[in-house]
Amino acid sequence: MRADARHNRARVLEAAEVVLARDGLSASIRAIARHAGVGLGTIYRHFPTQEALYQAVIIERAQRLVAEADALTVADDPGRAFFEFFTRIVENSTRNKTLADILTRAGLDPKAGTADISRDMRDAVERLLVRAQEAGAVREDLRMPELLALLGAACMAAERNQWDDELRTRTLTIVFDGLRPTGRHPASLLPPDFGSAP
Repeated sequence: MRADARHNRARVLEAAEVVLARDGLSASIRAIARHAGVGLGTIYRHFPTQEALYQAVIIERAQRLVAEADALTVADDPGRAFFEFFTRIVENSTRNKTLADILTRAGLDPKAGTADISRDMRDAVERLLVRAQEAGAVREDLRMPELLALLGAACMAAERNQWDDELRTRTLTIVFDGLRPTGRHPASLLPPDFGSAP
């Protein structure tokens, strides 16, 4: 792909994310083209259908997550890197819901074309887990099956209930407290009266 074509494709994907976040299910290709500063023909040369564009956005987001995970595997604070990336995955799942809904309504699989990315993601998460455990920031008995189950449950809940920032922070704080070794819990992010009777 020529440099200008790559640039246009990247602009379209970036514009699609912005317009989808703003307009949700009512987002149109015309609005995306206008935001990207390109013609409709440019979009359709790269993405023959609206669903193909949205599928590409999901893949692009997943690839960015894998790149972030790779960068975090050499972070100075392995514990912080592990919990930061857990949070990023849950945040991403919330943003993907609109795209997944559109693709599902069109009879398409939102996860199509992401098998290799999913494998890379799993490998990166495992490296983050091992480093955090070696640093004593995550309990030693946590293994990948349990970690993936927790990630999957948190992502599903965030997608279905569209967690806002506050609910996500409060919920993940509780989850993270359970993942740390006994006696290594930081000061909780929850308010002192959280969970008390009204």
